Amino acid sequence: MSGGSRPGPARRWRDWRRSTRESMERTRIAARNHWFKIRNLEGCCGNYGEPGC
Repeated sequence: MSGGSRPGPARRWRDWRRSTRESMERTRIAARNHWFKIRNLEGCCGNYGEPGC
């Protein structure tokens, strides 16, 4: 993979827990961010602090 640095699992979990959004909204955002990383072969989606980034 090329691109930005990848946050560790602890940071991803912290972003997930700290989010004030509803569970379904968090899931949607995480899926969108993961899809962006897969589609662009990047290590980060650029949406720092959001679930899935």
